Amino acid sequence: MNQSAPIAAIGEPARPTFAELFTPKLITVFREGYNSNGLRADFVAGLTVAIVALPLSMAIAIASGTTPDRGLYAAIFGGFLVSMLGGSRFQIGGPAGAFIILVAASVTKHGIDGVLLATIISGAILIVAGLLRIGTYIRYIPHPVTVGFTAGIAIIIFASQIRDLFGVTLAGKEPGELIAKLEMLGRAAGTTNLFAVAISLMTILIIAGVRKIRPTWPGMLIAVVVTAVAAGLLMLPVETIGTRFGGIPQNFPQPSLPSFSLAKIEAVLPDALAFAFLGAIESLLSAVVADGMTGRRHRSNSELVAQGVANIASAIFGGICVTGTIARTATNVRAGARSPISGMLHSIFLLSFMLVAAPLASFIPLATLAGVLAVVAWNMAEKHEFAVLIRSSFGEAAILLSTFLLTIFIGLAEGIAVGSLIGCGLYFYRRRQDAGDMTPPSQDEFV
Repeated sequence: MNQSAPIAAIGEPARPTFAELFTPKLITVFREGYNSNGLRADFVAGLTVAIVALPLSMAIAIASGTTPDRGLYAAIFGGFLVSMLGGSRFQIGGPAGAFIILVAASVTKHGIDGVLLATIISGAILIVAGLLRIGTYIRYIPHPVTVGFTAGIAIIIFASQIRDLFGVTLAGKEPGELIAKLEMLGRAAGTTNLFAVAISLMTILIIAGVRKIRPTWPGMLIAVVVTAVAAGLLMLPVETIGTRFGGIPQNFPQPSLPSFSLAKIEAVLPDALAFAFLGAIESLLSAVVADGMTGRRHRSNSELVAQGVANIASAIFGGICVTGTIARTATNVRAGARSPISGMLHSIFLLSFMLVAAPLASFIPLATLAGVLAVVAWNMAEKHEFAVLIRSSFGEAAILLSTFLLTIFIGLAEGIAVGSLIGCGLYFYRRRQDAGDMTPPSQDEFV
């Protein structure tokens, strides 16, 4: 026997090598054997997800205080790299509703160049986090924290859409803080545009109706097409992408770096850290959802590295933050995806849509996109989980409500930090009650 060889404990699996931890799933798929049947399945899934992602990417970018094309760039360039380099077979990357409040605040403070610089820095942070294997530990964030901040973000997203849902005309710039925002919207209630209200209601009803009657059909895209055609034919006096933004570009964006200096880097660093932290949580949570739907296992650290590269590329091409998107990833799985190629095809389809149909996007009413995001906010609120945790125990309820309320009224980072601290305290209290149990902690102990 070679005395210098390490001896593993009986029954313990060998520790994964660096290559096993960081090999993209795309390479694994090709090693296993990829055939024409898989390509056909991925083609259909990629097209399905692209149809869902088209209106969402523009809506999220607009809600974030940027132009609609920046959401498309994030889904095209960032989404392609998330799938190509990531540690999940089914992850779909792109702009996410969870980032709306962070990006909007960053745009207000630093302008779009500051957002792009913060996105690049966050990408570098994610790469380092992946290489340091931090992804292994993010899964220990208490479950009530993820439910609390997701529900809080849903409230913030809906509040950010009230202006366009009702076609309200504001006297000044819309505040970012929830209370100040609601106060300004209340004072402007007399300027409500009933045609915008009708368009937003029609959007929501179409999405809900299609989901109930034909759940496999792209309800969001159908709603966008129907309401845009109706508004155009009836010449309704509602704001559109064209009237507010002048449409979206119909050409391939040229790569460029945002202007930066040491002072600018220091100024945007807090935003970059927030982008990286939320991006890591969202992407790994999305990958876990895909694992639960398929029985597969993702590589968390490889996923973080891919997310980092994707954010850098997105910003270089003018896109906003990229992360794993739960709804689009779940759509990808349900559409029959077999490999990361479906996610890469989804980005290629989006690029094709942008290059071919960009002029038509000018006719989409902003009330329509607000209706789309209202549905997104409703779906992401995790209402059932929220109610279950409220009733489960005092500890879980305290974690949940602290995270939820702080996310809404103070900030996302504060909500996650305080919720996690309360969760840690609860965990150690429970461990102290059972001091004889020396087994390693599992995620279940946090919830």
